Amino acid sequence: MDYSQLLEQYYGIQTEALYSNQPIRYKAKGYLYTIINATKLTQEMLIEFRQMSLHLQKFGERGVSSFCLSKNGKFLETVEGQDFIVLRNPVKKGRSYSNMGRKLAKFHYRGRFIQEKMVQTNRMGTWRFLWEKRLEQLEGFYHRLLQQSPSDPFDILFVDIFPYYMGMAENAIQYVADTELDEDPMESDAGTICHERFRPDTWGKTDIIKNPFDWVFDHAARDISEWIRYQFWHQQTRYKAEIKQFIKGYQSIQPLTVFSWRLIFARLMFPLHFFECVEDYFMTPSPQRKKELEEQLTRYIRDTKEYEHFLASFYQLAEVPVKRIQIPVVPWLLR
Repeated sequence: MDYSQLLEQYYGIQTEALYSNQPIRYKAKGYLYTIINATKLTQEMLIEFRQMSLHLQKFGERGVSSFCLSKNGKFLETVEGQDFIVLRNPVKKGRSYSNMGRKLAKFHYRGRFIQEKMVQTNRMGTWRFLWEKRLEQLEGFYHRLLQQSPSDPFDILFVDIFPYYMGMAENAIQYVADTELDEDPMESDAGTICHERFRPDTWGKTDIIKNPFDWVFDHAARDISEWIRYQFWHQQTRYKAEIKQFIKGYQSIQPLTVFSWRLIFARLMFPLHFFECVEDYFMTPSPQRKKELEEQLTRYIRDTKEYEHFLASFYQLAEVPVKRIQIPVVPWLLR
């Protein structure tokens, strides 16, 4: 499909240059246009994404993508049997996200004021149920592989290590359950606009683009923990300094509650990196990608002890007064 033609024919936008392939993005007259394939998304989800976008723009959040109207006055156009939405952002280069914690806290603060009820994108209070479902699916696959006596290198790695990660996941699920029983959420624990996976480049490296299709409605701990997880696995020489600065910046806008700290820790304990690696491996048809994921899993297994040490010292690293505010620790991590 010629996406530049799609923009011209349906939206009257004459593109100057292809800006990126992933996602598909074009430049035209000082704006960047991102083409989203929305074929698999429900109408309710699309409405919620747009409501979140309008809300954050109203509250002055910079870099939020706008939904473009087509020449037919529609937000969604169907071309060759597929549904498309076009997002628009002004070109703004040269901005850095050096104080990401502070900026994320402001994003969350604004997101909490949304009045519309989020249903399709709502993940509040669902973590342990979603984790249990994910664990059950992988456990079923594990037992099927065991019966087949695996010979593929990735399958052998997976079968060997899965019981360990299953135990880790069960601990995380229990930690969330205990948190929900023990702690009373505060006002700042209300749901807000979050990201499916918040990482240092989620908003772009040079251009500010906050894409509504990256969002979910959830507890702020989701974004905080996923940013921290990314730092551990991708910035291993300096992750401690990065995490300290991030948390300090975040708390300069919004101090974290006991409820928040416990959710952050639970999410870090849930081995989402392992689950995503395995699920991606079994879904991708690409031999090259499979090889990359095999190397990734090998690294996760190699650095298991280091991640345990990170979890064991996390509250200390984050300067959380565990004893004073009575946050429970996980005894086996402290061995």
